[in-house]
Amino acid sequence: MTTGVHIIGAAMSRFGKRPQDSVKTLTAQVVAEVLQDAGIGAEALDAAWFSNTRQQMLEGQNTIRGQIALRAAGVHGLPVTNVENACASGSTGVWGAMAAIRAGMADVALVVGAEKMVFPDRPDQVAAAFAGGTDVHDRAGVIDYIRSIGGEDPGPGRSLFMDLYAAQARRHMAQYGTTQADFARVAAKNHTHGSQNCRAQYRTPFSLDQVLADKPIVDPFTRAMCAPVSDGAAALVLCSDAALARLGAARSVRLRACALVSTTPRDAAAFDQHIGRRAAQQAYEAAGLGPEDIDLAEVHDATAYAEIQQVENLGLAAPGGAVARLAAGDFTLGGRVPVNPSGGLLAKGHPVGATGLAQLFELTTQLRGEAGPRQVSGARIGVAENGGGFLGVEEGATAVTILEGQA
Repeated sequence: MTTGVHIIGAAMSRFGKRPQDSVKTLTAQVVAEVLQDAGIGAEALDAAWFSNTRQQMLEGQNTIRGQIALRAAGVHGLPVTNVENACASGSTGVWGAMAAIRAGMADVALVVGAEKMVFPDRPDQVAAAFAGGTDVHDRAGVIDYIRSIGGEDPGPGRSLFMDLYAAQARRHMAQYGTTQADFARVAAKNHTHGSQNCRAQYRTPFSLDQVLADKPIVDPFTRAMCAPVSDGAAALVLCSDAALARLGAARSVRLRACALVSTTPRDAAAFDQHIGRRAAQQAYEAAGLGPEDIDLAEVHDATAYAEIQQVENLGLAAPGGAVARLAAGDFTLGGRVPVNPSGGLLAKGHPVGATGLAQLFELTTQLRGEAGPRQVSGARIGVAENGGGFLGVEEGATAVTILEGQA
């Protein structure tokens, strides 16, 4: 019989611009916090997964990143797997740890994501790090895709990913009648949610008009509709049924499913084949649940448009139907299925290697009933969507994870 997998520890640093920190110091902070939250020492761990995407390029540490960062945090001697899967790296680490626990290779596993991305004196290197999330041998293909769906040619000093998202947003506008105000409504909601999150990078609530009046980035996005560059770390401790019985289950959250998929060649208009939709379908099937069972969601809103796309991929709204539900307040705290109560990437921040784990930290906190002013009433089942990179017509990798709180 396959063992269950449970979260017994969750921690997240404050996200933001942290000039005095490094990957190593961020890791040490969050590891100490997650072990304390789990009520265990490092000696109880059987294995660890370490998620990071930028240290090679921005700090020069190009190998054994996890072993080095974790040793400084007091974790050493056990098997460490280094994970790099673009923005989906943190969730990919959870997928690996889950598989190891189910296979009986570990009873207690640590998953850590840490990223140092803010280097004001090296903007070109930071931009190059993001551009590396596409096929560097086929930049012309990426630009052709952007043009094919009505986007603008990326200009000097612009973020390639923002241009990709903007082109997809304009396609959604043309297909479903979505407006810039709809994207602004997402951003205003998430910034307002983030104002209640003490770990968020931005804690200023925005109105719809303030979002629309913010600095233009690329049509139809203003700055408030785009995730910032961030430093930060997050971590989880996972365990088996046997370890849970030994360590105690008072605040545990069950990992019902974690599905990880990669892109496939497809027609850009084939919604039912979208990577996010395929990952969601696999996760729902593994969990024995459906979209109707979800109480809250954390989705990868690298832009405000991305939230709309992923809500539809998760089946929380029909294709083209997310906008109406958003306007009705369904996805706001107090609504039917709150989306990104943490503030999402837009407000909480986006330290790439830590992002997926931060989503699961939020869900765990909510399902424990410990989210304070942003608590989702009666939350029992939560879903997170975490996608990264770009290949062909969509993300290169996407993970969808479903958690269940105690009755």
